Amino acid sequence: MSSENGQGGEGAEGAPPEQLALIRESVRKAKGPRAKPRTWRGAALAKERPVARVLVDKGVLHLDRYFDYAVPEELDADAQPGVRVRVRFGAGRHRVREGRREGGGLVDGFLIERRDESDYAGPLAALAQVVSPEPVLGEELLGLARAVADRYAGSLADVLQLAVPPRSARAEQRPSPAPLPPPGAPEPGTWTRYERGAAFLTALASGGAPRAVWQALPGPEWSEELARAVAATLASGRGALVVVPDGRAAARVDAALTSLLGEGRHALLTADAGPEKRYREWLAVRRGSVRAVVGTRAAMFAPVRDLGLVALWDDGDDSHSELHAPQPHAREVLLLRAAQDKCAFLLGSWSCTVEAAQLVETGWARPLVAGREQVRAAAPLVRTVGDQDLARDEAARAARLPTLAWQAVREGLRHGPVLVQVPRRGYVPRMACARCREPARCRHCAGPLEAQDAGALRCGWCGRGEESWHCPECGSFRLRAQVVGARRTAEELGRAFPAVPVRTSGREHVLDTVPGTPALVVSTPGAEPVAEGGYAAALLLDGWAMLGRPDLRAGEDALRRWIAAGALVRPQGAGGTVVVVAEPTLRPVQALVRWDPVGHAVRELAERAELGFPPVSRMAAVSGTAEAVAEFLGMVELPQEAEVLGPVPVPVAAPGRPRRPGAPPPGEPWERALIRVPPGRGAALAAALKATQAARMARGSGALVRVRIDPPDIG
Repeated sequence: MSSENGQGGEGAEGAPPEQLALIRESVRKAKGPRAKPRTWRGAALAKERPVARVLVDKGVLHLDRYFDYAVPEELDADAQPGVRVRVRFGAGRHRVREGRREGGGLVDGFLIERRDESDYAGPLAALAQVVSPEPVLGEELLGLARAVADRYAGSLADVLQLAVPPRSARAEQRPSPAPLPPPGAPEPGTWTRYERGAAFLTALASGGAPRAVWQALPGPEWSEELARAVAATLASGRGALVVVPDGRAAARVDAALTSLLGEGRHALLTADAGPEKRYREWLAVRRGSVRAVVGTRAAMFAPVRDLGLVALWDDGDDSHSELHAPQPHAREVLLLRAAQDKCAFLLGSWSCTVEAAQLVETGWARPLVAGREQVRAAAPLVRTVGDQDLARDEAARAARLPTLAWQAVREGLRHGPVLVQVPRRGYVPRMACARCREPARCRHCAGPLEAQDAGALRCGWCGRGEESWHCPECGSFRLRAQVVGARRTAEELGRAFPAVPVRTSGREHVLDTVPGTPALVVSTPGAEPVAEGGYAAALLLDGWAMLGRPDLRAGEDALRRWIAAGALVRPQGAGGTVVVVAEPTLRPVQALVRWDPVGHAVRELAERAELGFPPVSRMAAVSGTAEAVAEFLGMVELPQEAEVLGPVPVPVAAPGRPRRPGAPPPGEPWERALIRVPPGRGAALAAALKATQAARMARGSGALVRVRIDPPDIG
């Protein structure tokens, strides 16, 4: 054995030069241990404004307030309002050393402001760490988050979890590009198709703040029209924010903006971008490098500088409702932003929700619609197949599809692709009139009636029984179960047209676009791909599967999904045809035939005002075990005008099956009570519910109660 080898086993001191070089290189490349946040014992405090007011990241309601901390001198420069910090939380009065509170777990938080003195008379704990000197929480965003928390009876910390994306150190280290000068005002383009379209763009470009509810004409031009509204706002030197329901819609608006304005003038905020890229884009907006934002639901909180326009596309889509507490809706958040920043507001869709109609009826917004001649020229021909047609149709009884649908498919495939919309399965059936199909409602509260095992009727809202029901529309005493689900559609069409390719688009695999060649495209509602040149025809099958949903919005939602599919079809002048399998006398079907979603929404709004339904009234849902709900209702001090409906049992969720946010745990029986108040009392209702929930949490009540303001599904 050589002397070098013998010394090599004695340690690094006797290692040859080659090995020593490797050791030194590995030491240089090794990352140093991460410093733990200090307790700052005996450290000198900042000479100016030594008190930091901090919002700790605790989403419990009884801690929904600010806490004061001392600012060590070494953190004075970085501890500025809006930065992320870490603090010790939970140290009591008995854990005081040398006049400083110590102990408690480390929690994240935001530094809200620096002060000269604290309202708290006892000793203050010191800030443990400034996570990053990047100010991410400005005054405008903080005010918006507080307004949303109060609106939805939630905590400020929960809202900021939605508003401020997680930190990426690498993204913070990269500088944002310099802002570009404002572009020139765009030409009106296809906005001239609308009666006040050009005037709306002119108002945006001149620095005005118009508010409009926009019913877009069928076709793919909506994304370009949104881009022109953003460009007009940028031309005035202000910022713009556009929120769309999904990544596919965001990509279309992104492409339209890039084509109109070029690169570097807008940011795309979607979950598909990944956390680092999304945070980098968000920082560019926060720093003022970019004045326009296009994104999905979370982008509703984007900190756009000098906000001049907030726009929302398709507010009836379920994706706009946040799944995490306090579950705000993008439409309501943008309404708060429009009022807070005094900026323009644009609510656009091919259809029209009742909330949109209410904005116009109250005069808060103006309608932005096209004339009837323009609508007829852009919309496809709509044909209906009702129950009587199906009963006389031998082909429909044998193959579930009516003859008219087969003919429309055969004719459409000669000219291009054909869209087949199939409703989703799993809707819970409730009762409707056997003659006119009007949903059966309770005489006391107008809730939906359900059939019990023994045949007795019971209200799904207030739980009262109904023994002598009759239809208020036609007087019939007979009831029928509403249709549920759809089956075998793709297989049947594939067998009927063996030489034609069949493509599917749904939850597992959503197509974005399809070529303009002949093909059958079977899609669930909301997953319809865009066809190049438009679809030659569309089949809207099993209309009762959507109209029969146990929900107040069943008709509105069915019409919205039908119109969204029909808007992808070529105009009637180009041979576009839509066949809907539903009773032609029903109001949503008639609105589809006339292509008049605004008229349908206005009539729905009038009926809801008469019955006291949302959005005319404000409503909250309280759900939990029977004992917990009873305890909550006994504690809460509701406004004098409040009306409590129920509680009634909630359907038990089966183990292993997906459940909606806020649904009871699998196999656990829950109850739900609905509380509604008249217009103008929504803030009082939210405050009362929030105070009661905070009191229960503070005293450690173990029974969980979920509170949701404006629940989307109330039966």
